[in-house]
Amino acid sequence: MPARSLSGGRLVAVVCAAQVLVQIGAFFWPALLPTMMPLWGLTNSEAGWVTAIFYAAYLVAVPILVTLTDRVDAKLVYLFGVGCTIAGHLLFGMLADGFWSALATRALTGIGWAGTYMTGLKLLADQVDAKLMSRAVTGHAASIGISGALSFSCAGLLAELYGWRSAFLVAALSAGAAWSIAALSVPRRKQPAPPSGDGPGLFDFRPVLRNRSAMAYALAYCIHTLEMNALRGWGVAFLAYVALSTGAGETRLSPTLVVTVLGLIGTAASVLGNETAIRWGRRKLIAFAMIASIVVGGSIGFLGTASYPVAVVLLLLYGFIVWLDSSSLTAGAAGTAEPSRRGATLAVHSMLGYAGGFVGPLMIGFTLDLAGGMSRVAWGAAFLVVALLMLLALAAFWLIRPRELAGDRGEN
Repeated sequence: MPARSLSGGRLVAVVCAAQVLVQIGAFFWPALLPTMMPLWGLTNSEAGWVTAIFYAAYLVAVPILVTLTDRVDAKLVYLFGVGCTIAGHLLFGMLADGFWSALATRALTGIGWAGTYMTGLKLLADQVDAKLMSRAVTGHAASIGISGALSFSCAGLLAELYGWRSAFLVAALSAGAAWSIAALSVPRRKQPAPPSGDGPGLFDFRPVLRNRSAMAYALAYCIHTLEMNALRGWGVAFLAYVALSTGAGETRLSPTLVVTVLGLIGTAASVLGNETAIRWGRRKLIAFAMIASIVVGGSIGFLGTASYPVAVVLLLLYGFIVWLDSSSLTAGAAGTAEPSRRGATLAVHSMLGYAGGFVGPLMIGFTLDLAGGMSRVAWGAAFLVVALLMLLALAAFWLIRPRELAGDRGEN
């Protein structure tokens, strides 16, 4: 029986609820990294690969899956992505026993992320009006942020009570609930007629690449996601190292709890950032967030390793800054895209973003190994490299000067 039509606000609520359930297990692996590395005898680089393969699989799948939503109902693509997520978590919990099996099953989960993250956003963009779009993007990002934050604490709690395999099986069940919600509640949408045969084909991304404004937001999003995933992928391990090296192992603020709080703060920052962009100007907000992340990111590895409380404060501040422009960047790309190419634009935006997301965790792992293992100097160098890349992204963004969105106070 087809789902009945929903108002814009209710559709946003339904999709966001489904996103929380499907993404709740996304960061179980980095949350359990301090446990899994010694259990399987992984090096920092191998652990980085298992984290990064999630984003590599996303990178390969997203230009196909999200672009298809310009021709195929986004709901169908979304359900496929949720199915891959269910399978990835289920197989990890049942079969993973080392580097290669973890790599394969996390890759399948990455394909699931590709079929749900930007596809969920496209599903909303297709069915809400222009005035609601920016806030729909923010609400969607908030749902992803909430699930990502809860992912760390849920992983730690479930693993402690029932073992790490059970944690991944619970994640599969949660994704199954999301599949049911989307299948039963989200209405189908009749796709618009494709462009004339003389126009560019579905997978011809040249019109998207020529859109300077959308590409400026996408390039900035690339380094933003690199930074975000480096922080999420290694935040627990960083705090665990500081706690051990400074004798703060008995603290009530466990690394998984701190990173959970970080994700919740980041979600609030993303919402606040988009509202600030509407009132202050999108370019100004994004540039401010980039400058602040360069300052904090360039110093956190050196200063944070001296004291666990200092590390916690700096990490939470860093998370707030990193997430501050998250919704603003994605809303910028979606809002400056050609309507008939919005799926393709979001595909390129997301592909560039998660190319950075793939590199970020690997970069941290390789830098730690090249510096001789975890140490104050190694952590300082790892985060400093990320800050230098953000400096380059800031220069490129400022030179291109993308358009503001309709409704932004700083609109051209």
